[in-house]
Amino acid sequence: MTQFARFGQTAKIKVARKSAKGKVFVDYKDIDKLRRMMSPNGKIHGRKRLMTSALEQRMIAQAIKRARFLGLLPYTSATL
Repeated sequence: MTQFARFGQTAKIKVARKSAKGKVFVDYKDIDKLRRMMSPNGKIHGRKRLMTSALEQRMIAQAIKRARFLGLLPYTSATL
């Protein structure tokens, strides 16, 4: 938790990065960060909880869906 986080809030997880060309992206292979964006049941947390913009939230959702399709992340909580 950061010094300025209020009670019940968590620190923001920086997941969006810039490529060499300056384009912002979310890496679907970074499983540890993506797993922190999900609930124990496998649901993707909302924007308020993650403190992300709408664009970042869409990129996070797409990265999680790609990782699930490739078998890097589970669809359900049975294997979390």
